Amino acid sequence: MNYSASHSSKPTLLSVIELGGYPSFSPLYQKVGYTVESVTSVRKALDLLKKINPRVIVAEFNFQSDFRDRTSSLESLLAAVQRIADTKVIIFYEKDHAHQLAKLTARFPVYETLAFPIDPAQLEASLRRAQTA
Repeated sequence: MNYSASHSSKPTLLSVIELGGYPSFSPLYQKVGYTVESVTSVRKALDLLKKINPRVIVAEFNFQSDFRDRTSSLESLLAAVQRIADTKVIIFYEKDHAHQLAKLTARFPVYETLAFPIDPAQLEASLRRAQTA
């Protein structure tokens, strides 16, 4: 990871890819004008948030039915993001987990949610709106 990138004039986008299974959107993020930082877990994202203040965080909602008090590890990330001014969170989710995601978005502010399969044009439009919001 290139932490010095967070000092560039471009806004930073933090990409949290835990499961993946879809194309890399890093070229799209860069095309829209973001410096990209990528991590493979919410825990790593939380550590990185101590060093950077991303303009946008793109993360997956991975519903975990084995959690008693939470729906996903994403809740920890969303709780931390509330302390960072002007950070927008975009969540990718499986359509069959929309009901569980609704519980999460009722408790935490989320900028946008995009269902799989992710439409690159829709993602680009969302990222451009986040730059001006």
